[in-house]
Amino acid sequence: MCGINGIIAASNDPKGNWSAKLQRMNALIEHRGPDDDGFYHDDEVYMAMRRLSIIDLETGKQPISNASNNIVIVFNGEIYNYKKLKTSLENNGVTFKTNSDTEVILRLYETFGTSSFKMLDGMFAFSIYDKTKNKVFIARDFFGEKPLYFTKNSDFFSWSSELKSLASLLHKKPDISKEGLNLFFKLTYIPAPYTIYNDIYKLEANHFIEFDLKSQSYQINRINDISTDKIDLSFTEAKLKLHDLLMQTIESRSVSDVPIGTFLSGGVDSSIVSLGLSKITDSKIDTFSIGFDKSSFDETDKSRLVAKLIGSNHHEFILKEDDIVGDIDKVLLNFDEPFADSSALPTYLVSKETSKYVKVALTGDGGDEVFGGYNKYYMGKLSRNYTQFVPELIHSKSKPILTKLLNTKDDSRGKRFKLKKLLHAIDYSGNNYWNIISLGFSNPEKLLNTSYSYSNTFSHYSQFVAKPKNLNDYREIDRLISLEGDMLVKVDRTSMLNSLECRSPFLNKALWEFSNGLPENYLMKNWDKKHILKETFKSEFPDGFLDKSKKGFVVPVGDWLRNSLKTELVSYTEDAFLEEQQIFQKSYIQQIVNNHLSGKVDNSYKVWTFYTFQKWYSKIYLNL
Repeated sequence: MCGINGIIAASNDPKGNWSAKLQRMNALIEHRGPDDDGFYHDDEVYMAMRRLSIIDLETGKQPISNASNNIVIVFNGEIYNYKKLKTSLENNGVTFKTNSDTEVILRLYETFGTSSFKMLDGMFAFSIYDKTKNKVFIARDFFGEKPLYFTKNSDFFSWSSELKSLASLLHKKPDISKEGLNLFFKLTYIPAPYTIYNDIYKLEANHFIEFDLKSQSYQINRINDISTDKIDLSFTEAKLKLHDLLMQTIESRSVSDVPIGTFLSGGVDSSIVSLGLSKITDSKIDTFSIGFDKSSFDETDKSRLVAKLIGSNHHEFILKEDDIVGDIDKVLLNFDEPFADSSALPTYLVSKETSKYVKVALTGDGGDEVFGGYNKYYMGKLSRNYTQFVPELIHSKSKPILTKLLNTKDDSRGKRFKLKKLLHAIDYSGNNYWNIISLGFSNPEKLLNTSYSYSNTFSHYSQFVAKPKNLNDYREIDRLISLEGDMLVKVDRTSMLNSLECRSPFLNKALWEFSNGLPENYLMKNWDKKHILKETFKSEFPDGFLDKSKKGFVVPVGDWLRNSLKTELVSYTEDAFLEEQQIFQKSYIQQIVNNHLSGKVDNSYKVWTFYTFQKWYSKIYLNL
């Protein structure tokens, strides 16, 4: 079940033609749910959904109402503990007319109110219209696996699973958000609560909107509090607990009335998920991986090894530059706002191929955030130690020299690239980790004209972790920002574009709180990332397999920008185009692009970020 839309009209005005507008919103997200749709209208409240049928294929049609027809729901996602919740409700006299998880949410709300939202283990975005309270409640899951956008003006309040549906309601072109623009050029994506537009927002993960129809006002509330209590377990005891928790969550995420498989990259996380699914499934599972014709980016040998180990039906696809060029607009523009994580391209292709065989795929997403697996956590630790022992004056004097020595000319992303990234992340005021996660332009004020400058880029997020100093701080920033704004957006949009549902067993609140409570050296022992996860499952794999380095799901966009994408890129740097935009400092961006195209310096990240913004601007924004 994969897309919802809603409108609350400021007045019951028939001239507003809200039903037709809702139908148009729903049509724009048909790819999210091609199997079915559903509509609801009562007075000023309009709700709709698109359905990809996964659970309760026969009776799960939405919207669903309670027996009195005074509470109604539309829902996008999956509730993994719905059978347990349903049994509990039935034991207390609640009756059901369907076998769907949608109705379980409705009945829970009817019984416990909004406190029921914290009982849900799953990925979801849903809206509930409660006529008895004259309110609409709109909720988003703990990690933000499912998207939810909203906006309010004098005519209406509206929400949707995708930004394109909201944009279709606007009477005029929205202004570009300074906050969203600066976040994008720093991070290469825009996390909640911001979007690229003023006055359109993302509902933050683990929150719900309470809209009062009488006052035409709303408030946003948190759903779950997050435990940071320390867990007193020996390493051996913690491994046993972790094994049980993860196998339980893999099993819960495998509930489906349609075929299911896994994305298998050969990394630690996807390998463990694939192994776990193979253990709880009677028949052979299907595994899917993608490789690259550039050998320095290809890791299909690892996925083949795991596929052989678990005896899966393995499907492997090799990505060449020509394969993606034809679909690049389709992929990038489906995000509806600038998005520069280049791994969206192979994720789209593996989703496209996977959807030919199954409707649901388990992924390894979230394993790095939950168990401390990113190289940037190394960088955080190194930069923290560096500032303690190297005087600031020595650093500032040596930085320009070291930068020149570490410059690379091609898109290799090897040791020199990582050392240069670390060097530029060093900050003696305690902002090291904020710099580390800034994958685009570290100083957008050099790139953007003063009218778009915004100096407090991370002010909204620093209220939660002001001066990140340890692994749990880094992980919490990633949960709030990069997981919600990048990783899950990438997977949701590219898989839904192919009508494929992706589920992430590592994204389980119980697992997150478990890892939060462990000693830091259980997660990262010296320089061994995801230490406890690998130690828990290492006996299931060949010696040393889980300790092999992983490149990540990256593609050589730096090379593509010099070849097949060069003509388009250059058109975005022409004087007339930049002068009409009045967004960029022309000479600065032209130098960045020209240095990359000439091979003088590898500026892959910066140029790709600029390219994806300009594509969005020229293909979407100018046409609104």
